[in-house]
Amino acid sequence: MTTGNGPDDGDETPAPGTPGGPGQFSEEEIAAVTGPGPDDAELDGVEAAAIEEDSDDNENVPDLQSSFEKLVAKSRNLSPDRIRTVLESVLFVAERPLSVDELYQATGIPREPILQAMDQLSGIHREGISGVVLYEVAGGWQFRTDPHSAEYVRRYLRVKPQRLTRAAVETLAIIAYRQPVTRPELEDIRGVDCGAVLKALMDRKLVKILGKREEVGRPILYGTTREFLEFFALKDLSALPTLREFHELTQEHRDIVEKEAAPPAPPATGTVAALSDPNFTKRMEKNAAASEAALEELEEAMAAAERSQKVSASILESPPSPEKGDSEGPKPE
Repeated sequence: MTTGNGPDDGDETPAPGTPGGPGQFSEEEIAAVTGPGPDDAELDGVEAAAIEEDSDDNENVPDLQSSFEKLVAKSRNLSPDRIRTVLESVLFVAERPLSVDELYQATGIPREPILQAMDQLSGIHREGISGVVLYEVAGGWQFRTDPHSAEYVRRYLRVKPQRLTRAAVETLAIIAYRQPVTRPELEDIRGVDCGAVLKALMDRKLVKILGKREEVGRPILYGTTREFLEFFALKDLSALPTLREFHELTQEHRDIVEKEAAPPAPPATGTVAALSDPNFTKRMEKNAAASEAALEELEEAMAAAERSQKVSASILESPPSPEKGDSEGPKPE
């Protein structure tokens, strides 16, 4: 049965490019563009050419001494703002803290302007103000991320915070404050074997061997490293907190914890109503009289206890027996 006056629908062929019809490109042409063709392997046997210019000519090799002298001469004409930006760039690309001497060797800027620029950069890049903070650690200067942004930085880098175990912290603290120190001294202080912890700290490059003590057995002496200062963001060993500062810091943290954990003060509901009660004053006077009476009784009890203590002390303290020849009293001079 047909649906129209034309030829049968089953014999009709759609035009090229229309839905249901043949495409504009053949299968070979599509495969040549989208699929892996035989031309992909045509460079397998070809050696890559050098695309960077290689200057083997000795004439093109700069003299380091003369180039540094030119750099020093050029640095003398730099403005303070330019000096600050140059040092900021060098510190940004540095992988470790750079000292003033290293900055001088890298830039040719005199040391005095470097110190002045470091003071300015420390004020610009400080905690709470800048996302990148300039720290003076391990005898040098280094840019680090702001500690307040650590959570976000760790999430982006997908890394966990580095935390040391209690045993490692105890061992490291003993070494830091008492270096150079031997392993027997460590174990005598901690009361346990420290070999495994000591080896782990050396693997982390937080502890190193300083030498051997000149005594029987020549025990090995251990001390902290530069990486230890960088890990704890310390300028040098003198930046370690003293015992007094540690106690003050501990007390400060304890006060903060107690303040945060303190229960909230009860609301002053009913205070106005209590003050407006006519019997409130009488009750307060009665309670005050009772408190004074109790205080007097307490004072009398304390006085009685003090008298009893004096009597007991006089009984227990026996007078010294006079020696022979001293019964007549002291002889006049």
